[in-house]
Amino acid sequence: MSRIAKNPVPVPAGVEVSFDGNLVKVSGSKGKMEFMMPASVSANHANEVVTIAYDESSSTSTALAGTTRSLINNMVIGVTEGFTKTLILVGVGYRAKAEGKKLELTLGFSHPVFYTLPEEVEVETPSQTEVVLKSYNKQVLGQVAAEIRAFRPPEPYKGKGVKYSDEIIRRKEAKKAAGA
Repeated sequence: MSRIAKNPVPVPAGVEVSFDGNLVKVSGSKGKMEFMMPASVSANHANEVVTIAYDESSSTSTALAGTTRSLINNMVIGVTEGFTKTLILVGVGYRAKAEGKKLELTLGFSHPVFYTLPEEVEVETPSQTEVVLKSYNKQVLGQVAAEIRAFRPPEPYKGKGVKYSDEIIRRKEAKKAAGA
């Protein structure tokens, strides 16, 4: 039994939700998104809420119903408020500079790293060591943040690298000298 799928998704004013078979289209002030629902799950839009219907005897249908509800909820939140992820650069000489859809990173390599952002994602660099990514698509935003972090993941000894703002790095103790 999926408890997540039983919760209705509230649709605020200014958001349009339409169903074309199993295709869900959500549009709002920030953008438009589409999602193809699984065949075993259906959705209804009435009274400014979207409810999910599914076969409770099938375990795959139950699991897909909760996932579908979460995806539709994220689409509604994305087109109204949007999502943000903040990355912090920790290390001497590590810095970032945003120029339109390009992000230039200096991460201690012999060359700067350039990353081209997809059209759904916007980037800001409030300081040289902070990168703020914004998008209406939560999946694409997380993927871009993970790809940028992968250039120099944080290491456990000094904590240097690119980390999420809410990430906690478990620090390790350095090796001890052998005769001490």
